[in-house]
Amino acid sequence: MSSSTANPRKANRRRSSSVTNALKQIPLNQQQEQSYGSENTIQESEVKPLSGKPRPKSRKRRDANDLPDNYHSRGFWDDLKTGRWMLVPSSALILALIPIILYINHNILVQYGLLKPNTSNPFKHLLFISGELPDGRYTKSIYDFAFLGYYVVFWSFVRQFVTIHILRPLAIALGIKGGKIMRFLEQGYAVFYFSILGTLGIFVMRGLPTWWYKTEYFWIDYPHKQMTWELKTYYLVQAAYWIQQTILLAAKIEKPRKDFKELVAHHIVTLWLIGWSYNLYLTYIGVSIFVTMDVSDIFLALAKCVNYVSEAASPPFFAFFVGVWSYFRHYLNIWILWSVYTEFNLIDEKERTRFAPLEDKWLDWWMKWQIFVPIFLLQLINLFWYFLIWRILIKAVFYNDLRDERSDDEDEPEGEQTTTEKLKEQ
Repeated sequence: MSSSTANPRKANRRRSSSVTNALKQIPLNQQQEQSYGSENTIQESEVKPLSGKPRPKSRKRRDANDLPDNYHSRGFWDDLKTGRWMLVPSSALILALIPIILYINHNILVQYGLLKPNTSNPFKHLLFISGELPDGRYTKSIYDFAFLGYYVVFWSFVRQFVTIHILRPLAIALGIKGGKIMRFLEQGYAVFYFSILGTLGIFVMRGLPTWWYKTEYFWIDYPHKQMTWELKTYYLVQAAYWIQQTILLAAKIEKPRKDFKELVAHHIVTLWLIGWSYNLYLTYIGVSIFVTMDVSDIFLALAKCVNYVSEAASPPFFAFFVGVWSYFRHYLNIWILWSVYTEFNLIDEKERTRFAPLEDKWLDWWMKWQIFVPIFLLQLINLFWYFLIWRILIKAVFYNDLRDERSDDEDEPEGEQTTTEKLKEQ
């Protein structure tokens, strides 16, 4: 009897032991068994990790109102190497301050006799216009390229500082969300810039014989080699702005619109006009075109900003903008084209019959078309946009729909990857 009863107990103990050993292989069970306080010491089993590549860490979901990562500095030197300085105002500011500090240091060295009193300050060409004539007026100079380079940096700082530290908080305070924030920043900066430069353009034009499109004076007394300080400064500052904007556009720092190709063409033609008109001493006609573009852009950008805040309030602004655009971008620009076509021969014959760049002679009969063609191309681009503008206006009046025909979906989350996101991989 005793042996027969002992055998089942041993069998039960063996079965119990095998179950216990099996449970030991389950990691979640080890902690439970250790809490029982049994006299036997439980040996921890080692669990080997699964083979294969580790899973990538999931990126934290970013709020749509957060500033995109490529607008944050990774250190000045890294920003400088990758071009991120054009997006980071602190890095652009450092670049802009370097020539100012060097300019001041040079003057201090001259003042304390460490440099000769008549030593020219080489950094002045970066900060101030060059080519001053004895009568106080100015002409073009090789140092104009240095001035342009510095003010590309200057406009990069101004643009990012205004958009990030002024317009962005304003957009959030106005309740704008998602992808519309970046659109509001773009258009808000356009209002800021063109309001200033449009006003300056009218001021400069007011001092010229061409005031309010007396087009015959584009050609009378050509070449207009002498410029006032205001005219030359205005022209080069405008050129620097458009160079900087073209760089931003080429790098796709702003999310491209549906009319991206037309916008690229517009910037290229604009730089073509600025460069040739400056080099050929046709700054009078250049200022007139600047005014037609800048004044109309003020009201375009303002109407779009209002639309991002309140679609219900935007139709009156948009209707007023259409009137301004029609007058400046089409009536006045066509008037300028007509002047090129019909009044070019008002130039003295000896000044329009020889193309000799080495002698600073630029106009021959065919140069009339070199002037006409870029203005005409600009008008074609403006007509394309004019068509889109009228489509928007008709939809607003009859269908209560005031969406920008040129834009993609503006409700997409801000920070959608553009070319600038590639900076994050560097």
